[in-house]
Amino acid sequence: MLHPTKGEDGEIEEVGGGEALLHFLCIGWKMFYSFIPPAHYLGGFPCFVMSLAFIGFTTFIIGEFADLFGCVLGVKPSVTAITFVALGTSLPDTFASMLAATQESTADASVGNVTGSNSVNVFLGLGLPWVIATLWENNTPASVKGYESNGTYFVPSESLGFSVVVFIFCAFLCILLLVVRRFVVGGELGGSVYGRIASASFLVSLWMFYIVMCIIQAYGSREF
Repeated sequence: MLHPTKGEDGEIEEVGGGEALLHFLCIGWKMFYSFIPPAHYLGGFPCFVMSLAFIGFTTFIIGEFADLFGCVLGVKPSVTAITFVALGTSLPDTFASMLAATQESTADASVGNVTGSNSVNVFLGLGLPWVIATLWENNTPASVKGYESNGTYFVPSESLGFSVVVFIFCAFLCILLLVVRRFVVGGELGGSVYGRIASASFLVSLWMFYIVMCIIQAYGSREF
């Protein structure tokens, strides 16, 4: 719903232009998510289950559109996965962490949301493909791109090892930054304006470094 709201001092705050534009751009998704039952029905269990189902469907749509976009641009699937797909599916987590950082008195909810989201992506993202492969493929022999399976079902990796090593390196620097901020600033979030800008710029540069290194590895230094 889009309507004027009452501020903390009791004054009526009118709807801004940017808020109205964003509301009408997202009206389709808002109508789609309106089918989720309210949280007070049956202890909130239907709301929880339906929310997970709707989020999964939204993630599927984002992934499909990202794959099509990468196909049109002629981008390799591995590059599309770490750029368009990862960015599109991680933005909700980013906004959730931002809300947690502004609404909570500690940084636990903000940082915990990031670690919890990555745990789901890694553990569920690895477990589900293995379960599906076990059920559908039934360990049938497979040979992919010249790899000999020796009678067992498997899917060989191409650039996974390199990307994991780069990610671990960037994750170590990120954790090191949090530790330094704990001793220097007194907390993971907050501090002076220059300190916040420097920390944010460093973390964004780690993300850019990861993407650039993976793209160079996927295309090869000569092609890149």
